[in-house]
Amino acid sequence: MSGRDPHQQGRAATPLELLFDLTFVVAFSISASQLAHQLADKHVGAGLAGFAFSTFAVCWAWINFSWFASAYDTDDWVYRLTTMLQMVGVLILALGIPPVFRSIAEGVHVDNRVMVAGYVVMRIAMVFQWLRAARQDPGRRKACLTYAASITVAQLGWIGVIVANTSVGVTFLLVAIMTLIEMAGPWLGERAHNGTPWHAHHIAERYGLLVIIALGEGVVGTVASISAVISEQGWSVDAALVAVAGTGLTFSMWWVYFVVPAADLLHEQRECSFRWGYGHILVFGSIVATGAGLHTAAYFIEEHSKLGSVETVAAVAIPVGIYLVLIFALQFLLLHSRRVSHVVSAAVSLGVLCGAVALAAAGVDMAVCLLVVTAAPVVAVLGFELVGAHPARQRAAGATGQS
Repeated sequence: MSGRDPHQQGRAATPLELLFDLTFVVAFSISASQLAHQLADKHVGAGLAGFAFSTFAVCWAWINFSWFASAYDTDDWVYRLTTMLQMVGVLILALGIPPVFRSIAEGVHVDNRVMVAGYVVMRIAMVFQWLRAARQDPGRRKACLTYAASITVAQLGWIGVIVANTSVGVTFLLVAIMTLIEMAGPWLGERAHNGTPWHAHHIAERYGLLVIIALGEGVVGTVASISAVISEQGWSVDAALVAVAGTGLTFSMWWVYFVVPAADLLHEQRECSFRWGYGHILVFGSIVATGAGLHTAAYFIEEHSKLGSVETVAAVAIPVGIYLVLIFALQFLLLHSRRVSHVVSAAVSLGVLCGAVALAAAGVDMAVCLLVVTAAPVVAVLGFELVGAHPARQRAAGATGQS
């Protein structure tokens, strides 16, 4: 583990990394289904709190592994077995997500014992990996030990959260403290001790792959909504509209994300890595929440939801709006663009989402409202492709030439 070459040509995700990502399919699916269930029962606050807690844990575990792998993936038998241990930890964490949602809804305390146990399993494996890198890469020893130390301190804190067994409010305060410790470790390691040799193109590809995995929840939510319409009405125009809306929404959200060639720009601006990398936690969360919103629409169509039509449409429109704002922010971070067209495109997209909610309030059919929600990311795509694509791709091409 002497460190990978951050300028290696043709660096790409490995089959082991793709296998590792499959465990996060399960974690995202459980988190989305639990959020949809809580929203349908009108436990909005509890659902959002449980979703925030579980989604951060899932995304943070993935981020830590991916950045380490980008710098120190040796693909030897020790590395492979340690990765398998982390996969076991992800599955344990996923099994612990339902008790977290349920306990928050009950309002007594946060039952995060199983989730934190899975998280600790993953992090113990990660500490071992960082210690191994510290021993075999003397030039970056301080950085590797900083990572290992911050993870160890945070894990002791997470175990303390379980033992304390406090109220929901106190638990989330402790979680906020542990989160700051978790995030401080990479910042100190990369800024204070020369950092690690992560590969910008590899990292950008890995993030893109997890975006696609998260978008899978939109596909699942679409199928659930279509099935609900068919079971209630049979094959109808509404079923076709829901199919177009759900598929179009997922596809256009994918297009919006990949419209900017992030890899070349991130390679040119490595100093943006923390804002870009940490900002994706909210991106992943908003995508999965969109899938949960489509699940909630299915509950509404089946008349198994306590939410009204306005609230149901909002359950899809709000995460889509958050996603679009975050994507525009990440594009601005990498492109430093102050083009009026980008601001106008963002404003129109958000206006379309507000229009979808207004239509629901006016009594318009749910399928039509979902179709209007789909138009929001389509507007963003059109705005970029018709106006902003050339300058962005020209900038990325210049970054490639400089590298």
